[in-house]
Amino acid sequence: MLNRENRPSLYCVELRTGRWQEMLQWYRLTLGLRVLVRVEEDGYALLEAGETRISLLKREQAGDASPRWSLGFEVENLAKIGQRLEEAGLAVEAPRESNEGFSEIVTKDPDGNTVRLFAWPQG
Repeated sequence: MLNRENRPSLYCVELRTGRWQEMLQWYRLTLGLRVLVRVEEDGYALLEAGETRISLLKREQAGDASPRWSLGFEVENLAKIGQRLEEAGLAVEAPRESNEGFSEIVTKDPDGNTVRLFAWPQG
């Protein structure tokens, strides 16, 4: 049996984009992720997302967003981040309750990737 020492740990999710600067600003300012590394001339950024990271890679042929996956972010205050997304002019689905007990909202990043934000009930 594999114990934690012998299992891989997800370091980052790489997003290839033709809109690097816009994506960087969105993840940094709208979602509030912290930039760990930014190399403008290479079109590379590494952002902190809790225990995992997101790297943004500038590519001319980045491909289309896929409905096969989404990015899920756990947040403490869903109403606050929902308000911030709406103030940024984003379409945000109404909050919904899951069968697992958390509340979530869904939006899209500038490339059209699905971004799910969820919070567990307080107290």
